[in-house]
Amino acid sequence: MTGTVTTSTLTAADRCDRCGAAARVRAVLPGGGELLFCRHHGTKHEAQLRALEATILVEEIDD
Repeated sequence: MTGTVTTSTLTAADRCDRCGAAARVRAVLPGGGELLFCRHHGTKHEAQLRALEATILVEEIDD
């Protein structure tokens, strides 16, 4: 994948798009846009995200 992904750091206010828990995983889609997931849902959807060639970033946040 070429190009640069510019994203802000996750904060305690960022929530999982699936369940509303604290977001720890950011998936940047190749066509634009992003999805935020808790670790559980990030792991659950990792294979599908990789198949879509999403860039997956796992972050630790200070609560």
